[in-house]
Amino acid sequence: MPIPYRMLAVLALVSFHAVTTATAQTRDVAGARDYPGIGRFTGSVITGYVVKDFDAARMQAAPFKDGQPTDARRLEGRIVRIAYRTNPGPSILEVSRNFETQLAKAGFETLLACDTEACGAIPFTESVDTLPIPQMWIDGFNYRYFAGRKSEGGRETYASVLVSQNNQEIYAQVTVAELGAIANKMVDAAAMAKGLGETGHIALYGIYFDTDKAVLKPESRPTLEQIAKLLTSQPQLSVFIVGHTDSQGAYEYNLDLSKRRAEAVAAELVKSFRIAQGRLRTAGVGLLAPVGSNATDAGRALNRRVELVAP
Repeated sequence: MPIPYRMLAVLALVSFHAVTTATAQTRDVAGARDYPGIGRFTGSVITGYVVKDFDAARMQAAPFKDGQPTDARRLEGRIVRIAYRTNPGPSILEVSRNFETQLAKAGFETLLACDTEACGAIPFTESVDTLPIPQMWIDGFNYRYFAGRKSEGGRETYASVLVSQNNQEIYAQVTVAELGAIANKMVDAAAMAKGLGETGHIALYGIYFDTDKAVLKPESRPTLEQIAKLLTSQPQLSVFIVGHTDSQGAYEYNLDLSKRRAEAVAAELVKSFRIAQGRLRTAGVGLLAPVGSNATDAGRALNRRVELVAP
């Protein structure tokens, strides 16, 4: 027999309260920053931060009717998800209104602004994308949602804000979808060989990690297969695997993160593709070899990469 929505919410509240009581966060998660032009509510800390150069996000542009969406939108492009927690004091409405005002100033027109029952209660919250507990908390019986859209220079951008409460603390998630087609980041073995032969290095953008993590994501496998194909076809070839980051975060942290990511690539080539460890040397240079401006989102995306370098 299915567990009622209300019971699920109560169970989640109890378990989450235990987690947050044990691990109170007082500063932003590493590498996080506010979305330009939107900012944050005074006194908030960033509890969750995920940026994908290409992903999909679900947003609602109208309230639910009879428990079902009436204008659900699946948006593809560069997706930014930022979760915040405030100190006790402000209301859900105050936090939400501040974000809504800021988005209006940034040029977003309102698609939807609603509170719990007007939105569609719990089924509504299950149809929008949110970061997991403990990064973001949603009380399906008490929240406010805003969705907006702007068009600028022929480019469409959507933004949503979901604000809720747990133990007197307000949680808010900002999701921004910059619509765009996927870039072709696949570099095959032939292109890798050509780059190594002509310039001594080749940048790879098909190697994926979550923010601040050095664990390879499954989407990296096609590029790893091409690296293995290159090395298998040229048994005498050895390479340096070099990790790069953008300028967000501390210098020493980025050096270490970039090295760990390079090591993760080498380890996977040895484990899954039987490439001899001696043919792979790793290094991390952090932000020291940019290929784009770290002052722009596009430049930072170019700088986050793994390169193969000929000895």
